[in-house]
Amino acid sequence: MRAGPRNLITDVAGLVVGNAQDAGLRSGCTVLTADRPFVAAVHVMGGAPGTRETDLLAPDKLVQEVDALVLSGGSAFGLDAAGGVADGLRAAGRGFAVGDIRVPIVPGAILFDLLNGGDKGWSVNPYGALGRAALAQAGPAFEIGTAGAGFGAMTGTLKGGLGSASAVLDNGLTVGALVAVNALGSACVGNCAEFWAAPWELDNEFGGLGAARAYPAGAEPAPMKRMGEATTIAIVATDATLTQAQATRMAVAAHDGMARALVPSHTPFDGDLVFAAATGARALPDPVADPFVLGHAAASCLARAIARAIHAAQPMPGDLQPCWQARFGA
Repeated sequence: MRAGPRNLITDVAGLVVGNAQDAGLRSGCTVLTADRPFVAAVHVMGGAPGTRETDLLAPDKLVQEVDALVLSGGSAFGLDAAGGVADGLRAAGRGFAVGDIRVPIVPGAILFDLLNGGDKGWSVNPYGALGRAALAQAGPAFEIGTAGAGFGAMTGTLKGGLGSASAVLDNGLTVGALVAVNALGSACVGNCAEFWAAPWELDNEFGGLGAARAYPAGAEPAPMKRMGEATTIAIVATDATLTQAQATRMAVAAHDGMARALVPSHTPFDGDLVFAAATGARALPDPVADPFVLGHAAASCLARAIARAIHAAQPMPGDLQPCWQARFGA
């Protein structure tokens, strides 16, 4: 396994990502889309999720493919970002055909960043416009760290952010991850610079600090953020041909990466969720073994993407938490 050329989820050929954010709002959104619909699935393990159109991602539902996936800040207000993306896709002639009408299928998930110090006194919900702006920016290259859905994110100890990573597997398949990290838990060990995800790091992508130093096995972490100010939302993707059921299993396995990179994770106060996307560009070389390999790769990519989000976050005036670079970058 090696990182792809960009070390972004867009190393999965055909996928593009766009970010939009508002510095005054201290929030934003991120959209993943492609030039044609793709298979998608979801698995939720957090206790406080906020979602749009996730029920239709079950394998027994009519629609098996989607036009885009959206990650957004803004709590329930941020669900409007997916509506903005849907408006933009419809204007482009995209969507599920119902007679002569096109209905874009755009599932989304949100994180809670309403108490991060930004100006939330809007008279018109801003997230629809942010969603459409993110779609307009979609391309193979995009910013991580303080960007998009992770623009106003925080974690248990350090400023959060948007992360991404990719892996090219020995069987020729590509896997990628995209994540907005706003966790109740921490990506770093105690008050140290080392990341919990260090054993899965490739090419010193988040500092090359090595495995975390000794940590008491019996430690009982207390929530560092105020309860209700949490959630890590992610997308894992591959160029493999997967059914919706197989994509669901990849999303389930990817949650292992979240648990490797954030301590604690999947708490009652987090809305932790993973979407899975499969473009279908490459057949599975081994239909029995390869779904197992894809699950492992998705978990590893997600762990790396989480650490990269924290590592890349940048300081801004009014921050309520320090960022990793300001504290440990030197």
